[in-house]
Amino acid sequence: MTYQEALDFIGAVSWKGSVPGLSRITELMHRLGDPQLGKKFIHIVGTNGKGSTAAMLSSILTRAGYKTGLFISPWVIDFRERMQINNRMISEEALADITEHIRPHAVKMDDAPTEFELITAIGLCWFAREECDIVILEAGMGGEFDATNVIPAPEVAVFTNIGLDHTEFLGATVEAIAATKSGILKPGCDAVLYPNQSSVEAVIRGRCEKLGIPLTHAEPERLIPLSCDLSGQRLQWGEREIRLPLLGDHQRYNTSVVLGVVSALRRRGWRVPDEAVLDGIAHTAWPGRFELLSRDPLFVLDGGHNPQCMDALLSAAETYLSGRRLTVITGVLADKDYASMYDRTFSLADRFFTVTPPSPRALSAEDLAAWLCARCDKPVEACPSASEAVRRAIAVTPKDGAILAYGSLYLASDVRKAALTLPRA
Repeated sequence: MTYQEALDFIGAVSWKGSVPGLSRITELMHRLGDPQLGKKFIHIVGTNGKGSTAAMLSSILTRAGYKTGLFISPWVIDFRERMQINNRMISEEALADITEHIRPHAVKMDDAPTEFELITAIGLCWFAREECDIVILEAGMGGEFDATNVIPAPEVAVFTNIGLDHTEFLGATVEAIAATKSGILKPGCDAVLYPNQSSVEAVIRGRCEKLGIPLTHAEPERLIPLSCDLSGQRLQWGEREIRLPLLGDHQRYNTSVVLGVVSALRRRGWRVPDEAVLDGIAHTAWPGRFELLSRDPLFVLDGGHNPQCMDALLSAAETYLSGRRLTVITGVLADKDYASMYDRTFSLADRFFTVTPPSPRALSAEDLAAWLCARCDKPVEACPSASEAVRRAIAVTPKDGAILAYGSLYLASDVRKAALTLPRA
């Protein structure tokens, strides 16, 4: 099997879309010999901040000397980003080999696995084959019935910011969503919680108390902002200074979660020196999250795709882009709450260029443009591609302005590639 054949197999239309439940992944992993059993994990769930938190932890634990697996969703630049060891993507050869190993087991199942379940199985098999010391596992959607929950009790169960998203699967209230996500809690693990609204915290705390799980509340107030600009942030952490390359005050909150996880790991016997924490955070790379692509023109890319992301985007834009006329490149998935997204961010834009994200769930550029025109009095143009949107945005944005792309992580890869390679006039 070649790498392209592996990608074709994983993306085959015969696999189902999002179908919550553990029966398929449990059967598939059992057919594969349950390679996930006996391994060490950090399991991360939440609505926003999972990826940034996972990236920081991977960078820290790698610098602490551990062979560290990282499983994330979705990818931005390359599919192989989804599974990494010591911040290096799986090779094309290894992905093809493991997919070929899994294929006969998957096709024999009466209830076929979903695409995400296949990807999860590939990642878990690779991490086991490579004998990782610990794996940071980002859930795809939800928690209790997410394929990643096939693992045994993790070292630490991590809850990032929880809000309304995927309500058709997870519940119509944040409390219901928190209850679903709390399903990753298992006796024997520790838990760390991002500062959420009190009702969400009560759900997580109640589940921890029921199972006898120690719960650490992240403390962002202990990270004192010193300075910030488009190159990053400086934060005071006790007597030490943290240099954080990720932008936005929400990343200070995510960093406090990471520090809570480090404390929990230390209590469990893991050796994570402060030097590894500081160096790991300082060298965290996380593309597509309020990422500075260029300074001339000033071009920022953000994969924000729900109302909570938009709140963080607004705050970051006020901090880093204040006073600039903004040209917005945007696209969304049709099943997202894009009305709430754009209602929050109309004030950011002087004009919009819309693009269709590369997903079967996408809202077309033309439909989004028509919708935006009906909701605001800003110029809106639909573009046939991300590269064309980038070209037009660069042409019309004044020297004292900026370009901001947001709306979907599925769009981020094409925009990023176009922005970094398109010749400037």
